[in-house]
Amino acid sequence: MANLFLSPHKIITGKNALESAGALVKKLGSKALIVTDKVMVSTGNVTKLTKILSDNDIKYEVLDAINSEPTDEMVYQGVKMYGQTNCEFLIAIGGGSPIDAMKAIGAMTTNSGSLSSYMGKELENLPPNLVAIPTTAGTGSEATQFTIIADTKNNVKMLLKGTGLIPVLAVVDPALSVSAPAKVTAATGIDALTHAIEAYTSRKAQPLADTFAISACKRIFANLRKAYLDGGDFEARKEMSIASLEAGIAFNNSSVTIIHGMSRPIGALFHVPHGTSNAMLMGECLNFAAAGAAGRFADIAKAVGFYQEGMSDYEAAKELVKESIRLCKDLQIPSLEEFGIDRKEFYDNIDKMACDALESGSPGNTGRDVSKDDIVEIYKRLWE
Repeated sequence: MANLFLSPHKIITGKNALESAGALVKKLGSKALIVTDKVMVSTGNVTKLTKILSDNDIKYEVLDAINSEPTDEMVYQGVKMYGQTNCEFLIAIGGGSPIDAMKAIGAMTTNSGSLSSYMGKELENLPPNLVAIPTTAGTGSEATQFTIIADTKNNVKMLLKGTGLIPVLAVVDPALSVSAPAKVTAATGIDALTHAIEAYTSRKAQPLADTFAISACKRIFANLRKAYLDGGDFEARKEMSIASLEAGIAFNNSSVTIIHGMSRPIGALFHVPHGTSNAMLMGECLNFAAAGAAGRFADIAKAVGFYQEGMSDYEAAKELVKESIRLCKDLQIPSLEEFGIDRKEFYDNIDKMACDALESGSPGNTGRDVSKDDIVEIYKRLWE
């Protein structure tokens, strides 16, 4: 079967990547809308970017209203600002939320109608040039054709897609992630691991993407704990930034599976950060999925070093699941209860969450068939 492989047009990685990006950014337009959040402003990362833009005679406007859960209302605010200030292209600096918001803003400057009308459909018209500068190692949004935006009217997280949403330039500078707090490092790092494992075990997996997925898994298991325990460990930060990019490229081409399908409804209804909700689900979902893709799970276990001589594929798969759970514990990922979610409220919403998860399409990529009853049962087991 033939496979289409997609990635950003250009990627700059490594120390001083941001400083090296000026000449390339200059070719994209004379005025940029910078999409970011107030944390990026307060840490000085936005100033680092605007200095480079000024040095290259690029004008800019700053939208710093994005929070950890970008909504359709924030997107419309950005679209209005983009048009009123005569910007020509967009730059996002921050975690996955500003990058996702930038993509949606870009899309809605060239596509008519409402954001919600594109859920489940592919955006047709190309957005302006998009530049993504991630400051966390996890979402991989700098490498993907997807964006997740909260629909404030229907209380769901919309997964929107289109090849035009892949940034024309991704600037992956590990120095920008050094200031990320330990909790953010943990949540985003597990998000990247989820991308990599799900991409490799997806029914849509393909050879080129497999290479990136396996490499990402190896880097994450070797470096995430180090980055979590010592945020100033530049080598660990560098390896995690590459792993996040690799995992993003992997799932951009092979898609994600049951964890992501079940994670988005938890985030939409209970405002749990995406990486954290992925981690909450990881053990139960991987246990479920391993039964349908034991050989693929075993491949990862062997590559990472969890395989022991004489193990069957299923035994190796279970070892990978066990080590993934142990990693989440070491990173102090909270349970639903520890996060502060009310058990009754969660149970009252399980039916809706299961329907929303299936509607997203992601569970259908899992290596075994997934029913609504399966999803309901997994949600319930999160409280056991």
